[in-house]
Amino acid sequence: MAQSEASKPETSPTLLRTPLYPLAVEQKARLTAFSGWEMPVQFSGITAEHEAVRTSAGMFDISHMGKFAFKGRQVLESLQPFVPSDLKRLQPGEAQYTVLLNPQAGIIDDIIVYYQGENEAGEQRGMIIVNAATRTRDKAWLVANLEGTPVSLEDLSKEKVLIAVQGPQSVSQLQQFVKEKLTPIKAFGHLEGTVLGQPAFLARTGYTGEDGFEVMVDPEVGVELWRSLLSAGVTPCGLGARDTLRLEAAMALYGQDITETTTPLEAGLGWVVHLDTKGDFIGRSVLEQQKTNGVEKRLVGIEMQGRHIARHGYPVKHEGQVVGEVTSGTLSPTIGKAIALAYVPTPLSKMGQQLEVEIRGKTYPGVVVKKPFYRSQNRPPSK
Repeated sequence: MAQSEASKPETSPTLLRTPLYPLAVEQKARLTAFSGWEMPVQFSGITAEHEAVRTSAGMFDISHMGKFAFKGRQVLESLQPFVPSDLKRLQPGEAQYTVLLNPQAGIIDDIIVYYQGENEAGEQRGMIIVNAATRTRDKAWLVANLEGTPVSLEDLSKEKVLIAVQGPQSVSQLQQFVKEKLTPIKAFGHLEGTVLGQPAFLARTGYTGEDGFEVMVDPEVGVELWRSLLSAGVTPCGLGARDTLRLEAAMALYGQDITETTTPLEAGLGWVVHLDTKGDFIGRSVLEQQKTNGVEKRLVGIEMQGRHIARHGYPVKHEGQVVGEVTSGTLSPTIGKAIALAYVPTPLSKMGQQLEVEIRGKTYPGVVVKKPFYRSQNRPPSK
């Protein structure tokens, strides 16, 4: 759930800045324009930051992401028609990664729904985190579709700081500044806790393929937490490492790997589609048809047979014919190979399938491999 930092325009005075922006400047981060925000693309270097997350702990300012709080008598029930996942499964303190769909089952955005349970007034409470680039559109779409329901939406996007602390040492590093015990929290679990003596929302989620937490706090607490983590030896990381980390873990990037013209079944997200346990939802008929008849294209992982990097937009070929297009690609710092994601016709999506990628007018061999490209040995326990 992030946008690529590549090929973005130069920064300008009109760009938004998070409350942690002064710290990025202070730490001499290289900055870039990103989804209307001026954000750090790297601090010490993409490879060094990537390795810090894989081996110890790194932290990211993700305050630019959309943060919507929901409250009402029927929060989960009211959100059910918008996603293919059965939200009724959620217990207080649990979360679900899912997607918002259009009538064609195309993905409007990928989101995480956090269910916080009921308050003393008997109202359900929840949180949804959305991508920065789609925040305004998502908010308008949700508000319009929630009209007439007993659910209200509060946009906390510009009021709260969001820091992701990721890596095998992330929990122990963060624990120093959190009152509640973090170890018992399972993957996609969350709690309302206390950070540096102040209220905080902490979730064991992330976008790196490693264990870690995402922490939402007031701006002044966020600044203090960033400085405290920095003093404790946690590596500050930018959008560059966030992109290479998520690609190794084969996590989809909205706007590239998933769009309004791709369905969750085509994108390999069938595990968020619960056709058997929930009622009607937007796009259901299309997904039922795809489930019955199969999909025409699939998002596959490609490992290049050499050091040539397949970048976003490069043509994918088979027997001299263009059959698809690379959606994301990089040189993996962890496995030392060029990796990519691409949509190809289903008959060409099997493991071991030989393909070619056209790079600057020449074709180079690649092979379809199992996703993810990298799987952490430090994954948190699941429910």
